[in-house]
Amino acid sequence: PRFVEAVLADARLTAMYRGERFEFRSRADTVAQVLRLLWEGDAFVGQVLYRAKAALQARGVPFLPRLCHRLAMITSQVCIGDPVVIRPGLYLPHGQVVIDGIVEIGSGTVIRPWVTIGLKDGVLFGPTIGPRVRIGTGAKIVGPVHIGERATIGANSVVVHDVDAATTVTGVPARPRRSVPPLSPSTLPRAEDGREDPRG
Repeated sequence: PRFVEAVLADARLTAMYRGERFEFRSRADTVAQVLRLLWEGDAFVGQVLYRAKAALQARGVPFLPRLCHRLAMITSQVCIGDPVVIRPGLYLPHGQVVIDGIVEIGSGTVIRPWVTIGLKDGVLFGPTIGPRVRIGTGAKIVGPVHIGERATIGANSVVVHDVDAATTVTGVPARPRRSVPPLSPSTLPRAEDGREDPRG
């Protein structure tokens, strides 16, 4: 994706998730909002540096991509490898994110802190993550798995298999979360005297 297009999409999504105005009114307003997010958001700095690195690499510029990569790690603890492709529109609430390998991430994805998206030993291809996926704090997505559109990866989950679209997975290894039927009077636990136990 082009640098300006990607940064603007990232800025709009970031502002939206922060509960702020995300419709920019003019070119000057757009520049002001991007600068504000750079000042206020640690992870947004890392995102913009990743976008700059990718744009510079596409133009064959030497040295500067490495500098952008180092600055992203220093300022935001965001480490995004060279083969990673992130479509415009990513939200990182905070840093401490590692993404590496031949990985593709769709638009509208949310990646919480302490997330690792990467490779299995000896395999160069990493995850393909569809659009509008939510990845919880501390989750790990490893190997050439496919995460479907609008899936949710629970906090601290370890994903090593494909995840269907609009599915929530949790656990180690991550599995689809089963829906729990609502309690009815016949299923409530009862105290020794036969009354319903208010603790459930």
